[in-house]
Amino acid sequence: MPERLVDDDCELRALAIEDPYERTLEKSTIYTEELVETSTGNVLVAHSGERTNKVVLVTYHDLGLNYISNFQAFFNYPDLKEIAAEFSIYHINAPGQEDGAANLAEDYEYPTMEQLGEQVQEVMNHFNIVRYIGIGVGLGANVLTRHALAYPERVDSLMLINTITTTAGWVEWGYQKRNVSHLRTGEVTQPVLDYLLWHHLGQDYEERAHDLLQVYRHYFSNNVNAINLAPLVEQYIWRTDIPLTRDISEKNTLEPPVLNLVGIHSEHIEESVVFNGRLTPNKANWMKIQDAAMVLEEQPQKVCQAFRLFLQGQGYCLKIRKMAIQ
Repeated sequence: MPERLVDDDCELRALAIEDPYERTLEKSTIYTEELVETSTGNVLVAHSGERTNKVVLVTYHDLGLNYISNFQAFFNYPDLKEIAAEFSIYHINAPGQEDGAANLAEDYEYPTMEQLGEQVQEVMNHFNIVRYIGIGVGLGANVLTRHALAYPERVDSLMLINTITTTAGWVEWGYQKRNVSHLRTGEVTQPVLDYLLWHHLGQDYEERAHDLLQVYRHYFSNNVNAINLAPLVEQYIWRTDIPLTRDISEKNTLEPPVLNLVGIHSEHIEESVVFNGRLTPNKANWMKIQDAAMVLEEQPQKVCQAFRLFLQGQGYCLKIRKMAIQ
């Protein structure tokens, strides 16, 4: 089993800051987009690289985002490009969340969180993917966790960020029910915008993340299909608890190794700790990333170093030699 990368209280303070990297929400031309028909609706998958029986990278995005707005900047980061060069890549979008998506049909029954996990399995079968390394953020981390619990033979390992595996509390329920009502009008209203910025950037984002605030405030206001986001938000607040246990004698143990990340400014630290407490200790690495809430955007160097060491513990990327995390 891979060794733990750091102690649970490590906050990765000793890493140098590099120059800003290319950040764009414009669609990259390196991916081929394919609409995959599943039993619970069509799913847009953007993929690159050869179709192979080797392990691939699979991503799943957070609320209000899609593969472009959640992952493209991170996958443009040089260190991640070096890691990803060894793999084919598949970005999965929840139904109706892709850029330019038409409004979902009024009679469309949006998939539950469990069904979104089943959609992942149908995507795997469509592309003949044998096993994958998953990268999930927020809602996407919840979906990939459900898939890994149901189909452990298809999952090699997981890097999960700001993960919540418990049911929604009353405060979240109240805010999100209001958000769903607003989104159904077809607009991202100011209360919805404020909630999305809080969800992704945490408290005091106006004082801390000026560049990201500008980018995502414009994105949420102008690029999100509110009609399509409403049922996804609704299913997220209706999510069931994922009944994980760290007791390996129980059937609800998450078998794949997990790199469990959370930003120190994230509003989801407590939930991330709860998730870590449900994982088998020798298969889990928990890290709290300094100076970040959206860790892929704000601290890509730290995430890449942690991800590389995690993958090297699984036998991948062994030719990449860089300074280790202190």
